[in-house]
Amino acid sequence: MIFLELVLQNFGPYSGKQVINLNPKIDEENSHPIILLGGMNGGGKTTLMDAIRLALYGQRAQCSTRGNLSYSDFLNQCVNSKIDSTTDTRIELLFEHIENDKPIKYRVVRSWTKNPKEGKDTLGILGDSDTWPDALVNIWDEYIENLLPLGISNLFLFDGEQVKELAEQETPPPVVVDAIRGLLGLELADRLAVDLDILVNRKLKEIGTSKDLANIEEIETKLTQQQEDYQTTTEALETLKNQLEKLETQQCEAFDKFIYDGGKIAAERNQLELKNKEITTEVEQVRQSMSELAADVLPLALIPNLLTQVQTQGEKEFRHQQIQISKDVLTERDQRLLTWLTQVDITPTELEKIQSFLIQDIDTLYAKSRPMEAPWLLADDEALSQLDNFIYHLQNSKISAKDKLTILKNKEEEIHSLERQMQTAAEPEDYTKLRQALEAAQNQVVEAKANYETIRRRLAELETIIAKTKKELSEYTVENIKHKNNEHIVTSAAKVQNTLKIFREKLTLRKLNKLEEEVKNCFLYLLHKSDLVHRIAIDTKTFSLSLYDFNGKPVPKHRLSAGEKQLLAIAFLWGLAKVSGHRLPVAIDTPLGRLDSSHRSNLVERYFPSASHQVILLSTDTEIGRQEVETLRENEAIAREYLLKYDSATRQTTVVENQYFW
Repeated sequence: MIFLELVLQNFGPYSGKQVINLNPKIDEENSHPIILLGGMNGGGKTTLMDAIRLALYGQRAQCSTRGNLSYSDFLNQCVNSKIDSTTDTRIELLFEHIENDKPIKYRVVRSWTKNPKEGKDTLGILGDSDTWPDALVNIWDEYIENLLPLGISNLFLFDGEQVKELAEQETPPPVVVDAIRGLLGLELADRLAVDLDILVNRKLKEIGTSKDLANIEEIETKLTQQQEDYQTTTEALETLKNQLEKLETQQCEAFDKFIYDGGKIAAERNQLELKNKEITTEVEQVRQSMSELAADVLPLALIPNLLTQVQTQGEKEFRHQQIQISKDVLTERDQRLLTWLTQVDITPTELEKIQSFLIQDIDTLYAKSRPMEAPWLLADDEALSQLDNFIYHLQNSKISAKDKLTILKNKEEEIHSLERQMQTAAEPEDYTKLRQALEAAQNQVVEAKANYETIRRRLAELETIIAKTKKELSEYTVENIKHKNNEHIVTSAAKVQNTLKIFREKLTLRKLNKLEEEVKNCFLYLLHKSDLVHRIAIDTKTFSLSLYDFNGKPVPKHRLSAGEKQLLAIAFLWGLAKVSGHRLPVAIDTPLGRLDSSHRSNLVERYFPSASHQVILLSTDTEIGRQEVETLRENEAIAREYLLKYDSATRQTTVVENQYFW
């Protein structure tokens, strides 16, 4: 894992947007581990460390200035004092790590305003394409725990105060103890032990409150009896079904005989007679309406040709009369035209031609419409109109007469059919016998159906009862197994607890042995004195350090100088980071307090370049001074340098790139 960039916007003393490039790579081929940030006390060094923690862990972050503040109050405290309440405060941390054997980058973005809604910030995760599914935001706490667990983060993100406290105390402070436990995997073992106690208590409670279990043999006997009853009822139902089918066949035969022998018709005789009388009345009404048609124009339907001839002759004579009238009108018009033409300037020859054309035109028109014979009908317009109405009325009368003849024919056929049915009706004595036989067959079928339905319902009830008994037997079996399992869990819990205790002890010893060796090697490497300590032991309960010389005698901690104590504390943290197996950046705030020149030189030359692949140093001008920074530059250990310039008048800090105190 590598931190690539930290962006602060209106966070603490950092006003506006300020970007810090943390990438240890100088170019594609060269990489130097140290990112050096210089600043005076109160200038914002610790704020940078808090920003990294806050970006990664949010509400769970162990920030230096939070104390007992709620998360909402802490966010308000982090807002720059020079901005208004509507302006965003924002932290962005871009980092890279290996996922599925491929490097991948994530930008963690947290933003909020003063007095944030719901007392929290807004989290966003951006990938290489500047977008990422919301699902990663929802599981971010679990995701970051796999990369840099919160419990061991203090081994990689620590400050001088933590080193000082670790150096002064006989036993490590709680924050380091928690990191050690997380590193050694003891938290998991302790959590398993607690979970096991909770499980045992729950199982004991279930055993104490479980109801008395029934006798399984009694339930099985009851189920067997119910299944036998079910089988007997099924056979009885099958027998009734066969009887019902026979009775239904007999009922059909009795009904067929009732129909064939005229029983149905005899039962319906009165209805047939009423129907016959009703149809006879309808026939008389049809005959009466036909008589009325015959008394009107209907007889003239016998001479349709004469009527057509008269209608045609009338139309011809009327047309001839109209043409004759038109001829007289045209003749008068031509005469007026000729009279007018004699008055205009026209020659006699042209006048004669016009007169000849007009006479010829009238003669031609008259010749085309001249009748073949002389008029004989001599009917006027009113007579011809009456003739048309008479013929139209005659057509309607013919259609009505045909419809009534069809109705009359159908009614007569219905009368004949009814008469034939009444002739086949059974006599009253025979009808009584047929009816009684049919009713007896129907009653037997009804009774058989009732018995069948009763048995069928009984069979359905038995199915429900058997299913209930089977469920009871199944639940008893499950409950019995559960009860026995609970007893087994309770009786086995003590053995598991003992095994877990032994496992925890062996795990602690194995991990601590490796840690002891790493801490000793780191301490001797930093101290540059091989005769002071031969062995370092770590207590399995308090994790306190004990030093021993080459003769196996204890080396009291008070015999160490203040600088040696600090180097021991740093060696302890360095050893823990190595044993963790996590390839993570190391960030150190004010690391060189109270170290003399020789110890400081050892730390600068030996620890800082080797602490990790990326080391972020936050230092004052008195810790990493001119000589120390020159040494780091000569050793090509520094990738980037920044100066945190603090203006006491405005109480604002500005990040200046490519600059240190010297």
